[in-house]
Formats: sequence, structure tokens, C-alpha cells
Amino acid sequence: MANKSVFASLRGRLIPATNSWNRAGGPAYTHDARHLLAQLAITGTFADVFYADATFQAEELYLAAVEVEPLFIAQAAIYARKNGHMKDAPAYLLAALSTKDPVLFARTFDRVIDNGRMLRTFVQIMRSGAVGRKSLGTRPKRMIQHWLVNASDRMLLQAAVGQSPSIADVIKMVHPKAEDAARNAFFAWLIDKPTDIDLLPAEVQVFIRFKDTGQGAIPDVPFQMLTALPLSKKHWAKIAERGRWQMVRMNLNTFVRQGVFTIGKMDRKIAEKLADAEAIRRARVMPYQLMMAYSAADERVPMVVRQALEDAMEIALENVPAINGSVAVCVDVSGSMNWPVTGYRKGASTKVRFVDVAALVAAAILRKNRQAMVLPFDDRVHEARLSTRDSVMTNAGKLAAYGGGGTNCSAALTVLNRRKEAPDLVVFVSDNQSWMDRASGRGTAMMAEWERLKCRNPKAKLVCIDIAPYGTTQAKAREDVLNVGGFSDAVFKTLAGFVEGKTTAEYWVEEIERIEV
Repeated sequence: MANKSVFASLRGRLIPATNSWNRAGGPAYTHDARHLLAQLAITGTFADVFYADATFQAEELYLAAVEVEPLFIAQAAIYARKNGHMKDAPAYLLAALSTKDPVLFARTFDRVIDNGRMLRTFVQIMRSGAVGRKSLGTRPKRMIQHWLVNASDRMLLQAAVGQSPSIADVIKMVHPKAEDAARNAFFAWLIDKPTDIDLLPAEVQVFIRFKDTGQGAIPDVPFQMLTALPLSKKHWAKIAERGRWQMVRMNLNTFVRQGVFTIGKMDRKIAEKLADAEAIRRARVMPYQLMMAYSAADERVPMVVRQALEDAMEIALENVPAINGSVAVCVDVSGSMNWPVTGYRKGASTKVRFVDVAALVAAAILRKNRQAMVLPFDDRVHEARLSTRDSVMTNAGKLAAYGGGGTNCSAALTVLNRRKEAPDLVVFVSDNQSWMDRASGRGTAMMAEWERLKCRNPKAKLVCIDIAPYGTTQAKAREDVLNVGGFSDAVFKTLAGFVEGKTTAEYWVEEIERIEV
């Protein structure tokens, strides 16, 4: 018989050597420039996270952008906005593109700047000097003017909500001039200059009269413009009834305080709106936003509305694939995962943490794959007591309650190997900041354990969903290992394509490269 230790040693030498250290000090693999840019674009929120502050994220994204060609920057910006539903990072990439390729910047602008908030974010980044200049520049100024002149009245009115800069500040910076007298009158009103009220959009005229007299129908304007006015319960009910999906989702507790749910059938009307499948898709809902609304809902929010949020979650997760074969989902519940998923901002941090999102992904996969094994881990693996009959929300809450210790990404694979399990698919959801399991060989401990599992199931595949903007991984991308970033439902489409063998380990980057600019 051949000496088994010889072949075990050979297998160890075939494990890819690490080429970096992660933010926690553990050995890791750095992504190539394109994958790194994509990872930062799809997870970066420019707020402090556990292992990095906002400045670090911006610098890392800028340095990654320097390494790749302008076309990929444009594609990544569009993908992060349209598929990842991100805000800050796409605007930052667009700003960087304005200094590298003005022509490509112009072709990308309208696909990234799709509402007033994105416009204001872009202007803020440009004026900050973060991409090497503090002036807007000729081409960006022209594109902003074009957006202001051609935006619908509704988009321009919605853009009027928000500061630093306000839409009035932006108008004063770029001095847009429209051929239409009505639009020029609208610009004048937005910057508080005298204008002919009769030329203003109808909803603005109604708002002005309502503001001045308190009489008439509630104006169809962004509700933030109305909150300083004396409103009745019926007024608030009309605002809720008319509100768009995201606005309603974010203001359930406000509706409680204003007595909206005490009127007629408003609880059912709001529930129907929240569970409207088409409205959910149109709103580009991130699943974690539903979790945030559900967990933050006041106990006085009617049960029918809470149930509608759970129904909405099922719709938002419809891209979760049913896998042919056995599945194991490894959920990082370590201490670093307890940070707000959109980063820490004083007075403005979300209550939803990285661990909540990781648990949500695991619970969603379990919902579609009822025989899946779920392994929550920190420095060790915890026993998960989950029921496939429970809702995604309930199981996610149970998973998020585990752990809080150090990070050992190899722990879950170690347990699978000890149990002689060899799933066809292993999904990791983590921030990849493993530091307690330093391998004795050339690769990470996680890759060593993965090789042991592969000996029992050579066809097994590993998908690592990274939900933090740190830029390193514990598993090197290759034909059986896919690294993908983000916490929108777009990751499920990527996962499905890889599992079905339709795509390679570079599928995520290839998806971005397929975007036409």
C-alpha cells in the first residue's frame, strides 16, 4: 500500500499559498484588482465598520479604481447601483470615472444617477476632493445641468428633500437653464427666488396653497415637506395611502403615532401595499430592509401589517435557488459581525447588523432547501435548532442570537469533516476576517479543511458570500470556489449559476463585464 502521509503532504502543497493578511491579522487571499473593486463597490457604505473606518473604504476603492481600466469602473458602478442597490459607492466610482475618461463618464452618468439623492451624493463626493478635485469640472457640470433640466417634475420635487448639499445648493452651483419657462420657474422656486406661481407644477401650487391656508386636499408631494405643517389623522392616512413602497415601509411607527391605523381599513390598505409583489420589485428592496422594518416596528403596528412584511420578505427572496443535492450553510456569528451592516454613523446607524444579514441569507436558503444543514460559527460551531416550518424572519432571528466570540472560518468545515459529511454545496456568509485558525501550511486553515472535504466529494462546490468591505477572502477563487460580495438578492442569481455549472468561479466579475455602457 502507498504511504498515505505522502499524498496528504502533496495535497497540502497544492493548496494555494496566501498572499496577504486580513484586517484581523490572519493569513488571507487578496482578490485581483477587478474583483476587489467589485467587492468594495457592492459592500462599501463609507461609514465606520468593525475593522475599518469610512476613510479606509474610500481610499481602498480609489486605489482599486486606479488599477483597472475605465470601462470596468463604469460597469461596476452601474452593477452596484442597479443590481446591488448601493448608493455611495456607485456615486464615488462615477466621480472617479469623471477624472479618468470623461466620455465614458458621460455615457454612464444617467444609469447611476437615477434620482435626486444620487445626484446630491455625487456632487458631495466631487466637491469633497476625494477623487483629486474640488471643482465639478466642465463635463460633470454639464451632465448635472442636463439631469436637472430633463428630470420629471416628480423627480425634481423628490430631490428637494435632503441637505448637504440640498438641491438648491446644486442648482446654485451649476446654474441650469431650460428652454421651458415652467422649468425655469421651478428652479427659481427651489432656490427660494420670486417666481410666477402659475408656471409651477400643479402639485407645487397645491402645496403652496395648503401651506399658506391649511385648506384643501393634501398635496401630492414628498411627505417630508409636510411634516412641519399641522396635519390631521385623515391627512396622515392620505399620505400613507398615497406613499410609495419604501416610504411606507420606513414610516410604520410614524403612522402609529399619528393614528393612521385607527381609521377605517387603513391597516389592510397598508398591508396590501407592503405585500404587492410588483411594488416590491419596483422598489428594489434589499431583504435586510424588510428585516429592519419588521424588527423596528412598534408593538402597536397591527398584526396584519407585520404579516405583510413577512410576505414581502418571501417575495424579495424569490431568487433564492433550490439546489439539487445536499447543502450546508455556514453562518458567521462572531463578534465582528455585530456591527451595523451599513456602518456606524452617529445618530444614523441602522439596527440591522452583519450577523442579521448573514442569518437572513442562511434562513432563506433553508426555506428553499429544507434538508440543508445550518452551522452558525464563531470560534466554534453552535448547534442550530431551526424549524423549516418557521418563517425566514423567525429563523434569521434565532441564528443571529448565537455566538459573539472570535472568528474561525475553518471551524464549520472541520465539523463537517469530523462528521464525514460531504455536501454538494457549502455556502459561507461571513466578513472573512478569520484569525483564530492559522494554518500550519502554505494556505489558510479553511482551504486545508476544504481539500479534506473534497476528497470525499470531488464535485463539491464552495460559495463564499462576503458582506463586508475588507477585500480579502479565506478561500481562493478557482473552479470549485466562488467568492461573491453583497447583501442584495442579486447574490442568489450568482450562486444559482455557479451551482448549475453554467458559469465559472469568475462569474461575478464576468456578470459585471457583460454590462453594456
